[in-house]
Amino acid sequence: MKVLLLSPHTDDLELGAGGTLVKLLGEKSHDICWIVFSQCEDAVPEGLPPDTLSKEFTSVASVLGIENYHIHNFPNMNFPKHRQEILSELDKIKREFEPQLVIVPSLNDSHQDHKTITEEAIRAFKKDASIIGYELPWNNLAFSPQLLVKLTEEQMEEKWRILSLYESQFMVQRNYFSKEFIFGWARMRGVQCNSKYAEAFEVIRGIVR
Repeated sequence: MKVLLLSPHTDDLELGAGGTLVKLLGEKSHDICWIVFSQCEDAVPEGLPPDTLSKEFTSVASVLGIENYHIHNFPNMNFPKHRQEILSELDKIKREFEPQLVIVPSLNDSHQDHKTITEEAIRAFKKDASIIGYELPWNNLAFSPQLLVKLTEEQMEEKWRILSLYESQFMVQRNYFSKEFIFGWARMRGVQCNSKYAEAFEVIRGIVR
């Protein structure tokens, strides 16, 4: 299956769907393409190079063995003003990659950049691919977990390992960048599907081939 991963900013996909990504890679039967839309140069901790988050993302892709990725630099917090450019990029990847599954932020994500990516992805892929939305609880005022992906302890440890590559985010003390939170969140979703751990998704569009 051809799977397209969409990250508004570096680390979004890893947080919301990192375990699912690890699981897909472990199945060794999927073709993965990963798009990041902003390097968030304005969010880098003081004293670090502007491309810090971009390099951290590249380290994640390298550790996971993903070679097909693209990093854009749309202005952080300002995606709504660049909708047409973003849609053009999505249309381009649709023609070149032809994904069967697209993984995006939840439609109920309150962050304007995240919401823009999901809305434009629906415009681009609604007739051609299944679309599922990942959960980021600090941004979701509402979330309906219609799809649960069971994860093992090993898959969760690998998710934590790739998140740990974002050293800059630990420097700014993001409260969701903690092993206790990441594992507790997955444990809560796991209870809902008789698994030790799980990740949850909204089903925005489901296509059975």
